[in-house]
Amino acid sequence: MRIDIITVLPELLSSPFEASILKRAIEKGLVEVHFHNLRDYSIGNYKQVDDYQFGGGAGMVLMIEPIDKCISKLKSEREYDEVIYMTPDGNTLNQGVANEISLKKNIIILCGHYKGVDQRVRDLFITREISIGDYVLSGGELAAAVLCDSIIRLLPGVLNDETSALTDTFQDNLLAPPVYTRPSNYKGMEVPQVLLSGDFPKIEKWREEKAMERTTERRPDLLK
Repeated sequence: MRIDIITVLPELLSSPFEASILKRAIEKGLVEVHFHNLRDYSIGNYKQVDDYQFGGGAGMVLMIEPIDKCISKLKSEREYDEVIYMTPDGNTLNQGVANEISLKKNIIILCGHYKGVDQRVRDLFITREISIGDYVLSGGELAAAVLCDSIIRLLPGVLNDETSALTDTFQDNLLAPPVYTRPSNYKGMEVPQVLLSGDFPKIEKWREEKAMERTTERRPDLLK
C-alpha cells in the first residue's frame, strides 16, 4: 500500500510514523508513506497556499491551484483508489471504514487547514471525506495520522499476531471483553476462574457474554 499525504505542516506528521507498529510496517516494505508539502506547489515568491474567503468572514481558505498541482502530479505517476479529505464535516471514521480502506492499493490524504479548502477541491478531486469525531482540530494532520494508524495495522504482516486485529473492539460491532494478565491475584482482586481453566470453549463463551454486556451498557447504539 502507498499513502501520499498532502499537508502544509509535514513536520507535524513525521513522528507517528517513526515508532512502534507504523515504523515496523514501513521498514518491512508493507506500506509506503510520503508527505507532500503544499507550499512546494504554491503561488508566487511568498509560497502562498491560502487566501481570504469570498463574501467575507473570518478564517483563511486553502486555495485550489496548489492542491490541483500536487494531486495532478501524483496522479500522473500512478493510479489512486481514493483521494480522501480529512474534515470535521466528513463521515465519521469507524472500523468498517478502516477495514475497507485497508484493502486499497494507493490513496491520497488531503489535510484540511485554516477554514478548510476551496469547495471546488472537494467537487473535483475528493472521493471520500472523513472525520475522526465531532470536534475541530487546528488542522487535518493529526486526523490523517489516526486514519493511517487505523488502516496500516490491518495490513497483512504488520501485526505479529494477525488474528489480533480480528478480535479488536468494533470488528463485530461489539466492544472488547475485559482482559487480564499476571498476577492472577493482585491485592485480593482475582482473575475470573474461567480464564484460568484452560477450557477454551467456555472461555470463548465467557468473552462473548462479557462483550455483549459491555456493549449493552456502554454503546447500545452499536447493537441497532
